[in-house]
Amino acid sequence: MPDLKGKVAIVTGCASGIGAATVRRLRADGAEVLGTDMNADGGAALCAETGAVFAQQDVADIALWTAIVAQAVERWGRLDILVNNAGTVSALSIEDVTDDAWDRIFDINVKGTMAGCRAAIAAMKANPGGSKGAIVNIASTTAMAALPTDVAYSSSKGAVRVLTRSVAVHCAKEGYNIRCNTVIPGATDTGILTHAEGVTPGLKAAVAKTSPLNRLADPAETAAAIAFLVSDECPYMTGAEMLVDGGMMAIHPGF
Repeated sequence: MPDLKGKVAIVTGCASGIGAATVRRLRADGAEVLGTDMNADGGAALCAETGAVFAQQDVADIALWTAIVAQAVERWGRLDILVNNAGTVSALSIEDVTDDAWDRIFDINVKGTMAGCRAAIAAMKANPGGSKGAIVNIASTTAMAALPTDVAYSSSKGAVRVLTRSVAVHCAKEGYNIRCNTVIPGATDTGILTHAEGVTPGLKAAVAKTSPLNRLADPAETAAAIAFLVSDECPYMTGAEMLVDGGMMAIHPGF
């Protein structure tokens, strides 16, 4: 297990799914964690369970990002890790998607991720020592093989992939020693598969069949990849993409 003792992390979308699993994993590895979510009850309960600190946050509220980062720095004196996990879907095709649905998904999935990176970098640059920090942005296999039934989600996650590369290269060229990588989950057992707007009954079982492993990922499996990427075990990894998809992107669609 990576040793994250002495590290300070912010994890967005902490109330459930990959975010909750990531908070549990980073805490188990020794990090101090500020978990954020719009769901105050769920987020506070998860943080109370794990010993993390909770702050309510809509990541699309750009002005709030400065305060969220400042809360972590004021409490622990630094910020080492940001996991931009918060996201949403719409399950609407190009013919059905509304302007409001498109804008909301891009505000959360892309603008929120960008604002988180920007605020975290400003804080991480002030950290003493060699490695200044590590950012992980959560994309999706839909950024590589798009969903016809969710044009906004697929497009937004494609934007997250390129955003991550731009952040990584910028930080490298500026000599900040701040790394930025993408984790690309495949079919994962989260609430999105059952509770998101427009999701149809039976979707969960159908999605499980898209993986050669013939099952959904446990969120903890994705959290393990995140823990590795934010640790000091991979100092030469930046601008990289780590697939956690059960082989979904490796198989020919005809098999």
